[in-house]
Amino acid sequence: MDRYEKIKQLFPEDFEKLQNTKILLLGVGGVGGLCLDCLHRSGITDITAVDCDRFDLSNQNRQLGSEATGEIKVERFAKTHGITPLHETITPRWVEEFDFTPYDFVIDAIDDMRAKVAVAHRCSDKLISSTGSARKTDPTKIEVASIWQTSVDPLARKFRYELKRSGFSGDFPTVYSTEQASKNPGSFMGVTGSFGLAICSFIVRKITA
Repeated sequence: MDRYEKIKQLFPEDFEKLQNTKILLLGVGGVGGLCLDCLHRSGITDITAVDCDRFDLSNQNRQLGSEATGEIKVERFAKTHGITPLHETITPRWVEEFDFTPYDFVIDAIDDMRAKVAVAHRCSDKLISSTGSARKTDPTKIEVASIWQTSVDPLARKFRYELKRSGFSGDFPTVYSTEQASKNPGSFMGVTGSFGLAICSFIVRKITA
């Protein structure tokens, strides 16, 4: 039995599709790291991950790989998952200059709003985006919907506003939560990780539909 035997049993006619899918993952923090791990364990191994950060102690409540304090996040995932790492800062200029055409799906797991809007303009036809997962405790409130149908979450509201202001008229699926955020700062892996798993599930179901 190989490591993918159970996923092959679940998708006997579609496993090759999973193996042939190319993913661009923008951000490997609490959401992106769990998403990457889920994709890889599901048979999607052609993943390019982009992030500028290093792991620090404050990541250890929610981020896979964060015990490697001081190590570059994407390089850590390259060692353990065999992904293609790009240690770069995702800015609107980076987005403008990057070639998105080779990828079947682009995952936006970044926090910077200007970069999120820029990514939507470049590749909304293959995009799935994450909104705010911090200050929440209930993963059952997570939903996937059109960016225009998101509700409650303040980051989603800001995202819709900035997209409209920029003249964006397209659409793309978005993972968000209808839970009212706590007044306390911080984050909980039960929710941040579930955001990443929800993105992974959405992509796998799209491929195998």
